[in-house]
Amino acid sequence: MMDISSECPRVAIIILNWNGWRDTLECLESVYKIDYPNYDVVVVDNGSTDNSIEKIKEYCSGNIMVKSKFFKYDPTNKPIKIFEICEDDAVKGKFNKKLYEKYDINRRSILIKNRKNYGFTGGNNIAIKFAIKVLDPDYILLLNNDTAVNKNFLIELIKVAELDDRIGILQSKILKKDNPNIIDSAGIFIKLGRHITRGSDEIDRGQYDDKPIIDAASGTACLFKCEMLKDVGLFEEDFFAYHEDTELSLRARKYGWIIKFVSNSVVFHKGHATSKVNSRFILNKFGYKMTIISWRNLMITINKHGDYIQKILFWINFIRIIFMSWVGKRLGRNNIGATPYIIAFREFLKYKRGEKYERYVL
Repeated sequence: MMDISSECPRVAIIILNWNGWRDTLECLESVYKIDYPNYDVVVVDNGSTDNSIEKIKEYCSGNIMVKSKFFKYDPTNKPIKIFEICEDDAVKGKFNKKLYEKYDINRRSILIKNRKNYGFTGGNNIAIKFAIKVLDPDYILLLNNDTAVNKNFLIELIKVAELDDRIGILQSKILKKDNPNIIDSAGIFIKLGRHITRGSDEIDRGQYDDKPIIDAASGTACLFKCEMLKDVGLFEEDFFAYHEDTELSLRARKYGWIIKFVSNSVVFHKGHATSKVNSRFILNKFGYKMTIISWRNLMITINKHGDYIQKILFWINFIRIIFMSWVGKRLGRNNIGATPYIIAFREFLKYKRGEKYERYVL
């Protein structure tokens, strides 16, 4: 087992924000309380219009006290020095690293300001490329902005990551914020042609703690070995959001990398925080687009990485879902119907023909 006190690998922690500064501040405060000694915090804002930039600055200056049931606010590391970077400078890798590294690890942060919403894929890719080029980390850690982390969550990830050079991606145990006894995700599997989030909505009894091998890791809280990213590439940007983490994980497996679930690394997740809408809106506008994007991306992922049996089972299940959605709308049980699934299939056919498919923006 690795001695965590000696020459710890450098980890760039990337937190993507889009109109969600309240969640982002809670996430940041929890990150600055971890006991890992070698990390960088990179917040990348996807063109927010809710004063997120200003609120993040206020937090770092010590003018916003963050309340959470997962930790007690600590004013002693404020102010936190913010190094602001515009999108163009981030892409070029223009950054004063020498000045940045004069500040203590828990009293500095990098804020990348993107011009617009590039989705989970585009926003994170910009930050990952910047981190690899400028900070030269050993690992990239992605955290959803609506998470809060345990103090030792990163140490536990690194301990496992350093056991085997072939381990490329690791996922934390993700529990629900509103009920930490309930699992949000214990890893992702592709079984019988279906995309399955293991343990979702189950009471956590440790039933997956001794089952570390998974097909794919959730991008909510996962650690990427930089060597792996350089080998297989980053997120598929035209996905925008949904199943990009599964596609990258399955791609990594094809290159011979191992994906692991680390039960001792615990993260609490709110879920659906960026929509900021009520259930009726989700069902109509957000849900309509989400269905198109999600199923289009899943079709592409299964087509690229699924075996023959998985593909057959996937299409059988897809046809069943289209029929059930059509029936459901006619019976008044939903207002989405079969249309978004058909649109998703048309977008998939564009991909198959080598055409540019729609980059939907939520």
